[in-house]
Amino acid sequence: MSLREDMPLLARHEGVWDGYYRYFDINGNKIDEHKSRIICRMIGDDNYHQTNHYFWEDGKKDIRDFPAIVTDDRLVFYTDITGWAAEVPLDEDKRTMMLHWTRNNEPGLYLYEMIQLSDCGQYRARVWQWFRDGQLLQRTLVDEQRISSEWKSYDNEETVYANVAVF
Repeated sequence: MSLREDMPLLARHEGVWDGYYRYFDINGNKIDEHKSRIICRMIGDDNYHQTNHYFWEDGKKDIRDFPAIVTDDRLVFYTDITGWAAEVPLDEDKRTMMLHWTRNNEPGLYLYEMIQLSDCGQYRARVWQWFRDGQLLQRTLVDEQRISSEWKSYDNEETVYANVAVF
């Protein structure tokens, strides 16, 4: 089997996504926001690699890499985060994925993320729920639009930053 066969919904996420991340405290107050360019790659039969590029209004930038492999119908991450992603079999429309992860350098912190992919495959909406020691800490809302299904031409720094609409 292959990643595309084992996780067809995840395979529909392959490509390049531009979006906004908005962070809220438990009272609903916005505490951060930034733009993003996310590159989702399927490599070989069982490797996934996601690179997140973040852009703040003040010019700050950050890059995070998330390689993963398929194990037991899950995508398993093995970087500075530990966790998994899986398709939700109860979603008859095959739009929903769930993730659970922890940051290895932040004991007691864990997140659950739900991702909805539009039927046309061009839009995603994501919700993160952050918990510290079992108590809700904050939420993140992410709205994205696919800008390309083909990621290879964006797989270098020059093209990643080209045409990114910054604030």
